[in-house]
Amino acid sequence: MALSAADIEVGQTFSQVVVDDLTRTQIVQYAGASGDYNPIHSDEPFAKEVAGYPTVFAHGMLTMGLTGKLVTDTVGDGTLTDYGVRFVNQVWPGDTLTATAEVTAVNTDDNLVELSVATVNQDGTTVLTGTATARLA
Repeated sequence: MALSAADIEVGQTFSQVVVDDLTRTQIVQYAGASGDYNPIHSDEPFAKEVAGYPTVFAHGMLTMGLTGKLVTDTVGDGTLTDYGVRFVNQVWPGDTLTATAEVTAVNTDDNLVELSVATVNQDGTTVLTGTATARLA
């Protein structure tokens, strides 16, 4: 349910699991949807032997999109005026990601809400941090 500016206050938090047990298929599907076919995301031998990673890993923008699901589920579709993130750790096949948004400011004159967002994996390791601003009804 989307919120209105009058319904929220600074410090309020919202959280949800945005993916449970991320699969290689989901990563490859994202590559197809985004057009980002970097082999580090889909080619196991390349990821291991050429790039030196233990396996393939998810696109950062996939993690951003999954986190965005929490944001739009919270503030509603079509309300974002700004959304930016920083990728701080890889997301691996098998990871379960939980995103959290905390209200950092509310401007009821302009109906703007500012959020701090973070996504962690099943071990509690932060994989993404960022901010979002939305104009609410």
